[in-house]
Amino acid sequence: MTEANLDYIGSITIDEALMEAAGIYAGERVQIVDNTNGARIETYVIPGRRGSGCICINGAAAHRVNVGDTVIIMAYALMEPEEAKAFKPSIVFPGEGNRLVES
Repeated sequence: MTEANLDYIGSITIDEALMEAAGIYAGERVQIVDNTNGARIETYVIPGRRGSGCICINGAAAHRVNVGDTVIIMAYALMEPEEAKAFKPSIVFPGEGNRLVES
């Protein structure tokens, strides 16, 4: 977690490059799990500046997640059983400063 902004209605701001790598869309509902303190939050995504590494929790949820915490951001999809069998989830493990690592 790189930022917390109490003075905002809600959401999580995510670096646009990370959103694309994970297949997450602006406005999409996500669940955030804080590995540091166990908090779980559901909110929606707004894009942050590309390449910034920004992961910023906004609004009241900023009371539950602290800058420096390690978080998992999960997006879910509804699909038919046949689609689910062939589905390959996107998993992104950013490097230093939450920047994408070239493989």
